[in-house]
Amino acid sequence: MNSSIVQLLASKKLNGDNYAALKSNLNTILVVDDLRFVLTEECPQTLASNANRTSREAYDRWIKANEKAHVYILASMSDVLAKKHESLATTKEIMDSLKGMFGQPEWSLRHEVIKYIYTKLMKEGISVREHVLDMMMHFNIAEVNGSAIDEANHVSLS
Repeated sequence: MNSSIVQLLASKKLNGDNYAALKSNLNTILVVDDLRFVLTEECPQTLASNANRTSREAYDRWIKANEKAHVYILASMSDVLAKKHESLATTKEIMDSLKGMFGQPEWSLRHEVIKYIYTKLMKEGISVREHVLDMMMHFNIAEVNGSAIDEANHVSLS
């Protein structure tokens, strides 16, 4: 397990104000580590002793990925929140619980993020890298919350 990722997540513990940013960071980390499927796919059924190798490998991969994602998420929480959520079996259960506690309605969050993207101007003195990273984070938040940035959302500047 990558200890630098755990340290990064542990450095900014979850509170109500940073839920959207933390969710975005977690989603990015889960994508980079090829673990995001534990949020979208159901756990394969418990295997019978005579299960074929492919089924066993899929089951083992899902279990291992869920355990790793579980650690990442718990590391990003305060001790009280981590204690409350450590008994939940799947990463999806934890994320659903956090969404219920801290999440805004998705439509509201989508609106805020899209508004931010459309109105954000690069400020003088800020590096292009910082601006691009900020915009990437907001595009990620929009995507995670169901926004589609496509031709239908196009705004002409002329």
